[in-house]
Amino acid sequence: MIRINLLGQARPKATKQAVPLEATLQILLGFAAVAIAAIVLSVTYFSQKRELDATNSRILALKAEKTSLQQVKQEVEQFEAQKKALQTRIDVIEELQKNRSGAQELLQMVANTVVRVDQLWLTSLERKGDTLQIAGEAGSVNAVANFITQLKRSGYFDKIEIQEAKEDDVAKSVTTYGFTMSAAIAPATSQSAQPQAKPAASAAASPQPAPKGRS
Repeated sequence: MIRINLLGQARPKATKQAVPLEATLQILLGFAAVAIAAIVLSVTYFSQKRELDATNSRILALKAEKTSLQQVKQEVEQFEAQKKALQTRIDVIEELQKNRSGAQELLQMVANTVVRVDQLWLTSLERKGDTLQIAGEAGSVNAVANFITQLKRSGYFDKIEIQEAKEDDVAKSVTTYGFTMSAAIAPATSQSAQPQAKPAASAAASPQPAPKGRS
């Protein structure tokens, strides 16, 4: 298409308008602010990501340590259970040994006391807890009294109580007296604190059995 200028005048050229300097500065400052914000956000992001990665690594390490500690705890609990069972066995063995040695010591002490008394012998000996039930025969009432005295002097017995002492017919040719008594076993501290009694110096302390029919 051909354009014809009917006015006969040259068409004026459009003039370019100049951009104000303040607007240019504002635009530049805007770009700079955006760039700085982007840099700050990037630095913050990577820093927090690094801290998060380190925290996650620490969590994984703690979880592994917890698992290891749980295994150690189970092993310790098993060891404690085995130790407790072993200690129970040891306590039972020690108690049995203590009772065994205590019974031997008790019998030995009673025997040592009996040999210090003339004209007296035991027919039964029974232990009930910390109390000893004693039954025997004696040639006289004085022998029974002497036996009680020797039991007290031994330091091994206390609270000795005579329950019965009467004449019987165990030996036909002589007078004998059957007796029963109880004696409490003294605590270990009392036994160690009081010295053992010495045997009687003479057998004359107890009189000889009297013939039957003697008044």
